Amino acid sequence: MSSAALSVGSLAAGYGGVLALKDVSLTAAPATITVVLGANGAGKTTLLRTVSGLVRPRAGRVLVDDTDLTGRPPEDVARAGVAHVPEGHGVIAELTVEENLRLGAMSWRRDGRNTGRAARAAAVAAACDRFPNLGRRRHKPAAVLSGGERQLLAIARALLARPRVLLLDEPSLGLAPRAVRQVMELISQLRAESGLTILLVEQNARGALAIADQGVVLSLGTVVATADAGTLAADVALRHHYLGY
Repeated sequence: MSSAALSVGSLAAGYGGVLALKDVSLTAAPATITVVLGANGAGKTTLLRTVSGLVRPRAGRVLVDDTDLTGRPPEDVARAGVAHVPEGHGVIAELTVEENLRLGAMSWRRDGRNTGRAARAAAVAAACDRFPNLGRRRHKPAAVLSGGERQLLAIARALLARPRVLLLDEPSLGLAPRAVRQVMELISQLRAESGLTILLVEQNARGALAIADQGVVLSLGTVVATADAGTLAADVALRHHYLGY
């Protein structure tokens, strides 16, 4: 049995005739944050989409807690305990905050816990308590939320699926500095408090490495570096060449 919560082995995936991932491998231990870094076009988003089942791999394997999810449809991957927050928040602006949260609770996996209507309502109420800004607007359409609040709503909705592995694609993209700090603090808290394994794609390399346990650097669909976050942050040549700071 593997000790990894998430294991990606020799993954290849792409669109049409173009391979966006080529022989990508990584492992993430339980209750850790792994940040995936690289320039635009490096394959970061494709990696998350392949893990979550939105893109079918052409080679390689994806395992979550030793369960092989390679090529499984997204709904099966979600039921196995993987939640994916895509780039651009992914909330439905026309629905209320509460309705968006209910969508997350609808995807509860069958893990022996109560999944009835009362349990789902209690989970939504708990999310509103945890995120007071969302709670105050729970009956308002998500369209009225700020960019930072929409990102929090997207993460809160994903958490309502009760995942073991959380995939976050550019959660700080387009946010004001204060909102970026809030999102990064939340991600760090989730790892510490909930024991989540988090695979984080970020352009904000400095901020992401500050909260991560390990980092993986992609370039043109291949892994060019894997190390603990502190080692990557201290590698001046690698930072300048691949991370832009």
